[in-house]
Amino acid sequence: MVTQPSVWTVIVAAGSGTRFGGAKQYLELAGSRVVDRSVAVAAQVSDGVVVVVPPLDVEAESARLDAAAVVAGGPSRAASVRNGLGAVPDDADIICVHDAARPLAGADVYDRVIDEVRSGAAGAVPVVPVTDTIRRVDGGVVDRSTLQAVQTPQAFRAELLRAAHASADDATDDAGLVEAAGYSVVAVEGHSRNVKITHPDDLAAAEAWLAP
Repeated sequence: MVTQPSVWTVIVAAGSGTRFGGAKQYLELAGSRVVDRSVAVAAQVSDGVVVVVPPLDVEAESARLDAAAVVAGGPSRAASVRNGLGAVPDDADIICVHDAARPLAGADVYDRVIDEVRSGAAGAVPVVPVTDTIRRVDGGVVDRSTLQAVQTPQAFRAELLRAAHASADDATDDAGLVEAAGYSVVAVEGHSRNVKITHPDDLAAAEAWLAP
C-alpha cells in the first residue's frame, strides 16, 4: 500500500486590515466568518491546519477555530508564515500556505497545487489571467498576455519552504522566496471566484459568488 504524503496548511490571518478598515478575517460572509470558511476548506484536503492570528487573539481563537494549532503572527507576513511553520510537524511532506482573506478558494484549487508537488514540483501556485489593461507609472501599456495574477493556496515541498524562509527576511509571496532559493515553481489554474478581501467591495463580490 502506497502512503500518501502528509499535507499541512498554514492559514495566514494575522493582518490588521488597515486597507479594509478593520480585521477583515473576522467579518461574517454568508453566515460564517471569513477565517472560518478558509479553515474549513483547508481541513478538507489537509492532515492538519495551523492558523496564524494577531497575538492578542490567540487565546480566543484557539477556543473558537477548528484547527490543530493557533499561533501568534509576527510583524510581517513572512514572519507570520514562519511562526505558522513552527507549529507544523517536522514530518509533514507538503505545506500549503493560504491567505485567510481568500475565503472562496475551493478544494479543487488545493488539489491542483498539491498534486503538482506530489508529482515532484518544488512548489505550485494558482494563477489567473490579468484582464485589466495595465499601464506603467512612467507611461506605456504593459502587454497583459505576459502577466498572470497569483493566488493562494500555494503548495511546497516542506523542506524547501522551511529552508527558503530560514534564509530570507521578508516577502509578500512564498513562491517568490522558494524561487529566490533556486527552485522552480509551477503555475496551475486558479479561479476567478478566489477573490481576496481587501476592500469592502470585495466582500460584496464574495457575497455575490455565494448567493443561491
